[in-house]
Formats: sequence, C-alpha cells, structure tokens
Amino acid sequence: MDVSIVVPLLNEHESLPILADRLHGVLGVMAVHYEVIFIDDGSTDGSWQAIERLAKADDRVKGIRFGRNYGKSPALNEGFRAAKGRVVITMDADLQDDPDELPELYRMIDQGGFDLVSGWKKKRYDPITKTLPTKLFNWTTRRVSGVHLHDFNCGLKAYRSEVVKSIEVFGEMHRYIPFIAKKEGFRNIGEKVVKHHARKYGRTKFGFDRFINGFLDLLTITFIFRFGKKPMHFFGGLGTMMFVFGMGAVAWLLVSKLLHLFLWHEPAPLVSDQALFYVALVAMVIGVQLFTVGFVAELVSRNSSDRNSYRVKQRLGW
Repeated sequence: MDVSIVVPLLNEHESLPILADRLHGVLGVMAVHYEVIFIDDGSTDGSWQAIERLAKADDRVKGIRFGRNYGKSPALNEGFRAAKGRVVITMDADLQDDPDELPELYRMIDQGGFDLVSGWKKKRYDPITKTLPTKLFNWTTRRVSGVHLHDFNCGLKAYRSEVVKSIEVFGEMHRYIPFIAKKEGFRNIGEKVVKHHARKYGRTKFGFDRFINGFLDLLTITFIFRFGKKPMHFFGGLGTMMFVFGMGAVAWLLVSKLLHLFLWHEPAPLVSDQALFYVALVAMVIGVQLFTVGFVAELVSRNSSDRNSYRVKQRLGW
C-alpha cells in the first residue's frame, strides 16, 4: 500500500460524496495503490450511511464507526492503527482541506526524506473568533515545544508510516502530533503552505472550550514527556524541597531557643507558640506526601492497557 488517507469526521454527510470523488480523482492521477479510511466519530446525521454507500461503490474506501463521540484524537489514533500505507495523510472531511495538495505532500514524504509534513493554512477563510485564538495557540506551542511550525492545528498532514505507528494520540493531543513525533525521535519535520477553502456544509467544531483544552493538553504533554518515565524526579524533587524547608525551620526554632537560654540568658518563647513551627510542620507533612505520590507514580505505569480502547461499532473493508 502506497498511501493511506485518514479522514476523521463528525456529522459531515453532505461533504463526504464530494470529498470521496475528489480523492479518487487526485489519487488516480497519482497512480498509487491507496486506501481511504473514514472514521465516523459518533455522527448522528447519516454520515455512516454515506460511508457505507461509498465503500460499496469502491472497495478502496473503508470505514470505522465509533459507538459514540470520543473526539478527533481517538478517531485519528484508530485510523493510524488501521492504516497500511507507507505514507499516511490526514485531512478533515469538511472540504476546507484541498485534495489537490496530496501529490506534493506524498512526494515530500516518499522522496523528500521528511518524517512529517504539516500543512500551513497561510490564507484562512475562518471567522476572526477562530483565527485570533489559533494564532495565539500556535505562538505558544512554538515557544513551548521548540517545533517551529506556523499551523499546528491544520488537519492536512502527511506522515511516514513509522511515525504514526510509533506515537499515541489521546485526549485532544492531535494538534500536538509534531511535538509528540519530535519527542519520539522523528526530527525531520517540514511544512507546506496549503490552500484553504471556506466551509460549505455543516458547522465548525471549534469552540472556546477546545481552545482552553488545547493549552491544558500542552501542559500535560510537556509534563508527560519530561517526567512520564521518571515521576519521582518531579514529585520527589518537590517533596525534598518541602521537607528540607520544614526541617530547616524547625532547626532554626530550636537553635533560637538554645541561644535564648544559654547565650542571652533570657526566657525563650515556646516553639509551639510560634507560627513558623506550624508552617514547618505542614511543609514536612506535604513533603512526605509528595514523596509517597512519587513512589506510587513510579509503580503505576501511565500507559494503562485500556487508555486508548474505544468501542468500535462497525468496520468496513477489513
């Protein structure tokens, strides 16, 4: 299999026949052995019925149907698992991504030596309520991740097969796939300016909650890659600082009491009457608790066996 096209979707039944027709046309001219995988993320508008008709008409079309809506990241992860192509290209189903970009994306991976190529919608046809938060998001992600892409959230991306088989996408992490790939050792990451079209059918899935969740996921993924395999370095470090602070404060109180008694020959205040004593006590307790959390985190693997298990209701083409 030369190329797999992975298309996650939610309630896009009007655009699916048009998209499939355009994909067949472009991929046919490319003269490659291909498959188109539609992942229906719990649609309620007849999208699955449209996929069934497309699969019946052409066995190169395959479908995966979730039992309910899980999100774009789980849909992509399931598509990555199923993809058989040497090159895997993802795109959205709303016709805003242009299939005419596929040949060059394929060439950049197949012949250009890139591990991953991300699309850059330099000229966008989205409302300002979406473009402004996106610019802020991309700026922040560049600074934190060290991956210098203009458009992390572009759905049009191409991957070498080894990349998608080596990474795990969950939660809302799909927008950070270049960051994840870099951390897994795939550092040859490129970018291509791609055409963007105004939405014709359906409604955008972008909302303020997804904008906020994106930043929270960025913090999560940064923490996981830095401390996921060594959580004691984080919790143990904090616990050590808290415990040392508490012990130091107690030692200072005891030394102060001894100085009052034996050097200055004056009555010393009771240690238990001083606020610093209780601050020190709390710090020591928190330090011990953080140590305990660190030990437990070392024992519990973050990669639980069912974290990326989703109820697939139906499959077509396998």
